[in-house]
Amino acid sequence: MTVPVRIGDLRHRVVIEAAERASDGGGGAVVTWVPVATVWAAIWPRSADEAFMHDRVAGRATHDIWIRHRGDVKPEMRFRCEGRVFDIRGAIDPEDRGRWLRCPVEERDL
Repeated sequence: MTVPVRIGDLRHRVVIEAAERASDGGGGAVVTWVPVATVWAAIWPRSADEAFMHDRVAGRATHDIWIRHRGDVKPEMRFRCEGRVFDIRGAIDPEDRGRWLRCPVEERDL
């Protein structure tokens, strides 16, 4: 498989974030997002749609975010880029060579 990423495509500075949970003292948890790393990335839109959910119209946009390979990126993490948040849905090494990581993501409202 030929990876469609050229070095010039990595023009977005994204922050990889991981969730940290702390007790709220009432039996629940408070989730905070802590930065893991800041990397260069290519962000390519894949699809967008909207649906009627919870008595309102909700939009959904999916993207592929390509970064240089990292072994610590997991689906429970997220990317943040210029006020946008992308929930990671997977982390795929398309060539199985440890060079690139393709992360299908879903953009969400803050």
